[in-house]
Amino acid sequence: MNKLRITIMFLLIVAAASLFSGQAFADTLELPGIPTSDEPGDVGSTISILVLLTLLSLAPSIVILMTSFTRIIIVLGFVRTALATQQMPPNQVLIGLALFMTLFIMAPTITEINETALQPYLAGEIEQQVAIDLSVLPMKKFMAKHTREKDLLLFLNYSKAERPSGYADIPLTTLVPAYAISELKTAFQMGFMIFIPFLVIDMVVSSVLMAMGMMMLPPVMISLPFKILLFILVDGWYLVVKSLLLSYGT
Repeated sequence: MNKLRITIMFLLIVAAASLFSGQAFADTLELPGIPTSDEPGDVGSTISILVLLTLLSLAPSIVILMTSFTRIIIVLGFVRTALATQQMPPNQVLIGLALFMTLFIMAPTITEINETALQPYLAGEIEQQVAIDLSVLPMKKFMAKHTREKDLLLFLNYSKAERPSGYADIPLTTLVPAYAISELKTAFQMGFMIFIPFLVIDMVVSSVLMAMGMMMLPPVMISLPFKILLFILVDGWYLVVKSLLLSYGT
């Protein structure tokens, strides 16, 4: 019992010593890179850094919800599910293909942002806020082109906002969710069309197995080679990618 008390007292003494020494060290410690003055320029620089870090943390959401990535990855996922090949192709392959297709489809928009906003800002011709406003316009143009009017009106009516005269007047808080649900609907429509031929193969194989009395044999095991063969014969990946590219080309 005495040893326990001695141990507890020793730990308390060590903790107290660490606390006081840490306080003394904190008094002499200065955080680098964070302005502590009340100058407007220093405060503005700090706010700009915080805004930049916030945008970097939101970069995955921007890529997913403001580009063609959502439609592409959902359609590719439907292809794999319809084939019933489990994890073939792997998720890494599908995501990588979706990212590069997104970069290919968004290339004109990215080029416009670079020419109208980024390069003038780097050359010192425009201010930061002007560059941000100019970089948002091409993204709004792309999203508005592929957003259904019904989906856009849903969020405009909910926020009780006036009907905009053009895509430049649509706020991002309204356009982004409207574009997202439009992309989801389009992706599911394409996925449904992809499922139909493979569903027919499954039904034919199931009917044949039942007619032969092989009810204990899983139909998926027999239909899988036929679905893969059909997909290869019609050059399925080419058709899927072509359909995705044409869906953004109109």
